[in-house]
Amino acid sequence: MPQTDDDMDAVAVRTWCSLALEALGREREAIDAINVYPVADGDTGTNLYLTVESAAQAVEAVFAAHETGVTTPVAADVVRAMAHGALIGARGNSGTILAQLLRGMAEVLAVGHDADHLRRALAVAAEAARQAVAHPVEGTVLTVATVAAEAAARTGHDAGTAAVARAAYEGARTALAATPGQLAVLGRAGVVDAGGRGLVTVLAALVEAVCGQAPERTHVAVPALPVPDDCVADEAEGGPAFEVIYLLEATDEAVDRLRTRLDRLGDSLVVVGGDGLWNVHVHVDDAGAAVEAGVEAGRPYRIRITHFGADRVHPHTEPVQRAVVVVVPGDGLRGLCKEAGATTVLARPGEPPASGELVDAIRRAHAREVVLLPNDAELRHTAAAAAEQARAEGVRVALIPTRAAVQGIAALAVHEPDRSFDEDVVAMTAAAGATRYAELAVAERQSWTMAGICQAGDILGLIDGDVAVIGEDVPQTARDVLDRMLAAGGELVTLILGEDVPDSLAHALEQHVREGYLAVDTVVYRGGHQSAPLLIGVE
Repeated sequence: MPQTDDDMDAVAVRTWCSLALEALGREREAIDAINVYPVADGDTGTNLYLTVESAAQAVEAVFAAHETGVTTPVAADVVRAMAHGALIGARGNSGTILAQLLRGMAEVLAVGHDADHLRRALAVAAEAARQAVAHPVEGTVLTVATVAAEAAARTGHDAGTAAVARAAYEGARTALAATPGQLAVLGRAGVVDAGGRGLVTVLAALVEAVCGQAPERTHVAVPALPVPDDCVADEAEGGPAFEVIYLLEATDEAVDRLRTRLDRLGDSLVVVGGDGLWNVHVHVDDAGAAVEAGVEAGRPYRIRITHFGADRVHPHTEPVQRAVVVVVPGDGLRGLCKEAGATTVLARPGEPPASGELVDAIRRAHAREVVLLPNDAELRHTAAAAAEQARAEGVRVALIPTRAAVQGIAALAVHEPDRSFDEDVVAMTAAAGATRYAELAVAERQSWTMAGICQAGDILGLIDGDVAVIGEDVPQTARDVLDRMLAAGGELVTLILGEDVPDSLAHALEQHVREGYLAVDTVVYRGGHQSAPLLIGVE
């Protein structure tokens, strides 16, 4: 819906986020393909998409909070949510810089949302992004943001928000076309800056949000010019082995010291945020030292470490015929599934993967046919969206609606890539469907359950998603859950132990099954850091 010429309210911001996410979803593969700086790992488009996806989810949460009431969100709340969502979900070098751009814009747009505020917002955003990067380089998204802000500033005082947005977009396109002549690695590759192209896409969505009509998107031609002698040297070849990203709760003073220390450890350092919450991104050879620096500065969490040697794009690799992509709740199962040949996506406690992460995993599998195992009932819609996106890109995807990790393990155990795709999917689906699943959890408060009233601290045994047993300790509750599940028969019990669960529990449960159910075998896996202390499967 078009906005008035001097209005960028809460609905416009929501529309902007939605349109930007949709556009990056369409273009991220093309943006990934031109990603050669600062590391040629082909993930800029994906990282930008995941960052904006997090921003859009935060915005939708604000609107959802008003659905049952008579009030509507105000622009200040929405732009702050957009910035916060981008901050906590920022991925990679490009996503982290975009998060800072959105944060800079939010600082101004939270105060006012007319044309003058939009001009100032673009200027503040460009400057904030430069300050966040330890060593700014021209010919990157930073240049594109600066030129966009300068173009917006040149609009007349009588210009409305639509004119300011258009000017910023056109300025960004002009700057993007010039990037190959500013950065040697771009000129040699014959491409424009990937992060800059992503920003142009985001600004095009802004134009559509405030005008009601998308700007004409013509191809940005790369000039066939020799690279100038004074053009920035190629810094993308070689370089550190790891990308480290984490959220950090710390004071401004501690972050200043952290910047200095990380700058000595590696490169591509970007630290964005404020008000006690920061997103830290750096490329280093010693990933442990980068994390330790965060621990000394404050409380790091959502730590992501990527080894470039393992994840860089190999565009000429011949796709395999079939692959399995599986969501796993802990590092232990991740290793197990990788050994079985699967591509994994780690679901951290309280942090389910977004659809973009699943699509990225499908791409990393580099296969013509993919079987997707979400292993969580709550991920069914997310997995379905990812499968649909991958199908649109030409991959044949079968989604098996596994609701727990033990069902995924059962499906993976019968996977045979040499048989036909349909036969393989049927066999894997049958194995998953024949596996009942359970988990143990700790009750957080008094509440009604299918098994009666539980108190805070009680051990809950959930079978197929419903509370079936309420106990006082883990060992007895686990035995009770096993007895209920095996009463209906079974041939194999799978136990997946959480990080802090002792081996003695596994031994005791194995003995319980062996003594009470002679024909039933038991296998035990270490799940690592997972939300449940114990997962149980019965086939």
